[in-house]
Amino acid sequence: MSDVELARIPAGVIDLAAARGRPRRRVALDAFELGVYPVTEEQLAEVIGESAVHPRRPAVGVSWLRAIRFCNALSEWEGLDAAYTFDGEDVTWHVDSDGYRLPTEAEWEYACRAGSTGAHYGPLREIAWTAADGVSAPQEVGARHPNLFGLFDTLGNVWEWCWDLFDPAQHRAVRVLRGGSFADDAGSARAATRRGDAPREGYPDVGFRVARGGFDAVDAAQGWSTREDRDRALE
Repeated sequence: MSDVELARIPAGVIDLAAARGRPRRRVALDAFELGVYPVTEEQLAEVIGESAVHPRRPAVGVSWLRAIRFCNALSEWEGLDAAYTFDGEDVTWHVDSDGYRLPTEAEWEYACRAGSTGAHYGPLREIAWTAADGVSAPQEVGARHPNLFGLFDTLGNVWEWCWDLFDPAQHRAVRVLRGGSFADDAGSARAATRRGDAPREGYPDVGFRVARGGFDAVDAAQGWSTREDRDRALE
C-alpha cells in the first residue's frame, strides 16, 4: 500500500485554550509520531477497500468514527495492536497501544506550531490552502511549505479530527476539529482555532491525519483523560 509517512515529534510543552472561556492550561507532552500529510484518498481506499478519484488529495467526508476505524484497520494491516475498541459507538482508547490513532488536541496544536508562537507557522499564502486561493476542493497534499517539524497542510486544505471531546458540558459527544480548510477564511486557519462536530458526520472539507505512540498509563495521555472529560461534563 502507499506508506503513511510519519514525522517524529519531540517532547515539549504547549499552552492550550479551552471552550467557553476556561483558563488556558499547560500540557507536557512525551515524544510521539504524526502523519507528515493528512490521510489521502489513495491510502483510505487501499485500507478500507474503495476507489480513489483523486489519489493525492486528502480523504474527506470521513466521520470521526470512520477515521477511528481506519486507524484500527491500518494497525491490523501492519501487524500492530489496535489502539481502539468499540461498544456500539462508544470508543475506548488503549493509551498503551502503539497502533495508529488520532492525535490528541494537545498533540495536534503542538505539532502544528512546531515552535512558533503566532497564529501561523509561516506566511499563510505559502503554507495553507484557504478561501483566499479561490479553490473549490481540497488540493493535493504537500503542495505548500511544511512547518519546522516537516508537517504539511496542518493549516488549511482540510479540517482534521482529533481524539478529544470539544466541550462535554455543552455537547456530550462532539469531537474536536483543527486547522481550517480550503473553504474557510484566514480566521479559521490558525493554530489555536477550535471547532467541533458530531462523530457520525462527514463533510467535504474535513479529513484527518494519524498519530502513533503508546504511553504507560490508563485512560490518560498527552493532555487528555477520561477523568477530565467527566469533570468538564459536570460544569
